Order: sequence, then C-alpha cells, then structure tokens
Amino acid sequence: MESTESLQQFYTRTQVPVSTTGLANANAGLGHFNVFSRDDCALVTPYSRRDYYKISLIIGKGKLHYADKWIYVDRPALLFSNPVIPYSWEGEDEDQTGWFCLFTDQFLQNGNRLGHIQDSQLFKIGGTPIFFVDELQQQSVSEIFIKMMAEIQSDYMHKYDMLRAYLHLLIHETMKMNPAESFEPYQNASQKVASLFMELLERQFPIDSPEAFLKLKTPNDYAESLSVHVNSLNRSVKEITGKTTTQQITSRIIQEANALLIHTDWNISEIAYGLGFEEPAYFTNYFKKQTGSTPNALRANLV
Repeated sequence: MESTESLQQFYTRTQVPVSTTGLANANAGLGHFNVFSRDDCALVTPYSRRDYYKISLIIGKGKLHYADKWIYVDRPALLFSNPVIPYSWEGEDEDQTGWFCLFTDQFLQNGNRLGHIQDSQLFKIGGTPIFFVDELQQQSVSEIFIKMMAEIQSDYMHKYDMLRAYLHLLIHETMKMNPAESFEPYQNASQKVASLFMELLERQFPIDSPEAFLKLKTPNDYAESLSVHVNSLNRSVKEITGKTTTQQITSRIIQEANALLIHTDWNISEIAYGLGFEEPAYFTNYFKKQTGSTPNALRANLV
C-alpha cells in the first residue's frame, strides 16, 4: 500500500520553510492553499497519494505515472491530482518550468457548500487528470497562476477570497478543454466498484434540510445499493483509496457536519437527524470521537 503524503510532509520534502508558507495559520477560514513556481521543483517526485489536491501547469518533458498507468508529457499540460489516486512525476530534462497550487477541499468549498470536488470531471476516480494546452490556453492559464503568485504575497485582507476565485476560474477554464487521450485504458473490477461507491457517497450530500436525512449510513447500505457483497466493497475501496469503507463514510459525514455547524443556524438536534442519527446524543458522541470536540464547542469557538 502506497503511503499518503500530508501537507506537513510536502513542506518538509520540498524544504519550503513552514514559517514562510504559514501552514498553520496562512488562511482565513477553513482549509489551506498555496501556490509555487515549478522552476526549482524536483525532477522526480515520490509515487504516493497526497492528502491534498494539486493543479500543475507543467512546462517540460517527462512521464506522469498515475494509478497503474502512465503518459508521456511532451508539451505544456495541466495536471489535476486528488487525494485518492497515487501518482508521481519523472522529469526527462532539467528545463522544468510552470506553476502549481495545492489546496484542501475545505478551502475550495469554504462558505459555498457546493458539491464535493470529487464530483468534478477533473478530479473524479476513473477520470482523465491531464490536459494538453495550446499556446493561447497556456497563456490564459499562466496569467491565472501569475495572479495567484502576486495575490498570495499581498497584504490584502481578503486575498484568500481572491485566490479561491482564481482557483474556481482555473477549474472552469480547464473544463472547456479536452482531456488527453493517450493513457492506456484501464478499469479493473476494484476500481469500478470503488468509483461507484465514491459517486454514490457524494450523491447523499449536501443535506439541504433536516427532513432530507441521510439514507445510506453503513457499508452494508452501500453494498446493497451497488448490488455487491460488502466484503467485495470493503476490499475494493481499501485497495483503491487506501481507506476503509467506514473511514470514507465517516470522513464525509464529519465534513458535512462541520459545514452544517458553521454555515447554518440549525440546532444540534436538526443536524443530528439530518445526518441520520436517531438521537442528538449519538451524534454528539460520534462527532467528539472523530474530532476531539463537541458540536456545541465548535460553534462556541466561531463566536
């Protein structure tokens, strides 16, 4: 099983001082964002999952190893990586330029409660993560990254709102493009089952009202909906994502709980019922076990 690189490990590996990036407190609101030039990036990066999202404008030749396939990058390209699929980059020559930004799901979705980023064609399991760009597209994307680089160095008090807007713009500009078709097609049974599970999990959210309660709560619920044995589901999800089915469900419920606690005025009982808990006390205990804090304490800290 491949390791998963955390944000802290990324900063350690790249030897970027945390004090200058502000890893602990760089961002207003939820999540983390940073942007870098590729001029000094390593020619070879380790094959692993990351617990953050990353968008790179690659200018320079090399091989992208993604899941169990690879593609040769011989012209400028945009790469979209997510925390689920392991990947690595093998630069062919020293002439590597461009930019990249890394961010968490919480940063992109902060305050918007939009659909989960893994719903996007750019990041979803089974999707194509790389887009070759022509000269005009490269110029347009470069301008966005240059603006990001300038903004993150500024003292503007709302700069992370600006950066979030640039990030959305970059995503939407790419969605107009055609993905690369040079990957050898691959879809084994485990990848297919895990992909269907992740898509079904995301379709349960967001919870728009306490009456629209969560219907699928356990691995058995999802296995029945997908018409697979729960053992097969658990094995596939663990193999492809590196986490158990229960861990994926729990992570998504806690993410939604945080969003409801922060961005709605629902009381704790309404949130508990909306998330499928029979009693508010069960939700409180569940939330505290996963986060170390109670729902009420989280809200109190927001005041």
